[in-house]
Amino acid sequence: MNLLLVAASLAIMTTMALALARALLGPTIFDRILAVNMFGTKAVLLVAVFAFVSGRPDVLDIALLYSLLNFVGVVAALRLVERGKDYADHKKPEINKDGSNP
Repeated sequence: MNLLLVAASLAIMTTMALALARALLGPTIFDRILAVNMFGTKAVLLVAVFAFVSGRPDVLDIALLYSLLNFVGVVAALRLVERGKDYADHKKPEINKDGSNP
């Protein structure tokens, strides 16, 4: 049983390393956001395996909280990308009198 848990932990850490590589090398911002989401999901799985191995089911509450924070963070990042640079800088875009952008 312990060998199976060690193998599962190693597999999860391997996919976390691959997700980290994709987050650093991703060609687009969407690849990077998806990789960060995957890294967070695998971190939740790793915490769940740790909770099972240590016999402390109360650690699963931490995993649940982290998964909720991961979801909210990814949604916030995608909204930021959707709205563009002007939204991140908290500046209003300049608009000409005729209604067009310069």
